[in-house]
Amino acid sequence: MRPRHSLTATLASLCLLAGCATLPGSGPSRTDMMTEAEATQRAFTLVELDKAVIGVLAQDRSASLQGSFGDYRPSQEQVIGIGDALQITIWEAGPGGLFSAPVVDRYSPGSRSASIPEQVVGRDGAITVPFAGQVPVVGRTPHDIERVITARLADKAIDPQALVTVTRNVSNTVTIMGESSGGARVPLSLRGDRLLDIIATTGGAHAPPQDTMIVLERKGSIARVPLLAVLDNPKENVFLRSGDIVTLLRDPQSFTAIGATGRNGIVPFETTGLTLDEALGRAGGLLDERADPAGVFVIRYETPQTAAAVSPGNAVAPSPDGAPVVYHLNLRDPGALFLARRFPMRKKDILYVSDSPYTDVQKVLNLVNLLTSPAISGATIHNAIK
Repeated sequence: MRPRHSLTATLASLCLLAGCATLPGSGPSRTDMMTEAEATQRAFTLVELDKAVIGVLAQDRSASLQGSFGDYRPSQEQVIGIGDALQITIWEAGPGGLFSAPVVDRYSPGSRSASIPEQVVGRDGAITVPFAGQVPVVGRTPHDIERVITARLADKAIDPQALVTVTRNVSNTVTIMGESSGGARVPLSLRGDRLLDIIATTGGAHAPPQDTMIVLERKGSIARVPLLAVLDNPKENVFLRSGDIVTLLRDPQSFTAIGATGRNGIVPFETTGLTLDEALGRAGGLLDERADPAGVFVIRYETPQTAAAVSPGNAVAPSPDGAPVVYHLNLRDPGALFLARRFPMRKKDILYVSDSPYTDVQKVLNLVNLLTSPAISGATIHNAIK
């Protein structure tokens, strides 16, 4: 039996001398990550998660409609714009005036009103009213226009009164497009319309709420927020303004789980405010036989400002995608569980759990067993025959 033990020991020694670098693995070890972070030409900034870092990330607010536009209030009074269509009706107090029909008989009072056909406001910003001339209307409310017409007809008609009706509202509209049930130009009501009101008017969104992103463009400024953020926070359901463009985009929120986790692959958020502990749960947790609890990493691109705040003086120069940052969490520390509960995950994050150092030893033993099994089996059969 000595030759068999000698062969096993020899093969094990050769495998160990060859080093574990040649063994298959799911990615760099915790030691590899730490060594790279301390190299002269670093590829990323390594940040140890602690309360101070969590505090910095908590102040790094995501995009907000209310924060971008500060528009949590009722809409302003609507005014007439180019392209709107108006209809004007004028009344007089007695017969025989400019807008009165003749009396047919002594028992008929005759008509004391006249309706001017619908007019579309042209680029000159005015409409034409008989005996009142060109009346500028752009930027005025219907009540303002009524007073102007009445004043111009005061010395020509018999105690005139005017009524201005907006028959087609083009300038006070919102455009909605993208992943909606019916993209359209939607007129705004006088009471004011919130974002979700307009989305509901067009039939709602096609994609599930967790996969829908809202892009609001207003006067050259653009804000992009998840639909779930608007549903969860009423203050994000802002009042819309004339000329706003609302686009609904299908944009699934997900992170990538790799390494010694129970589930490797692209994992959807399926909720807002996903935290690291929840991400670990969605990824199937850590594998007992493989994972290194001290080697939990979250890899992402941060803004240069955030990278400098979480690692003052140590941030790596940013690339076009941002500053590469790797957050490290040691789950062997019980307090790390509370940090994971407060660490916010973001779209396109990489959650990586490194293999335990003992995993390489186990791989070597498995390899030795694979190589020696045929020899051992042959020796056993030979001895049995003898």
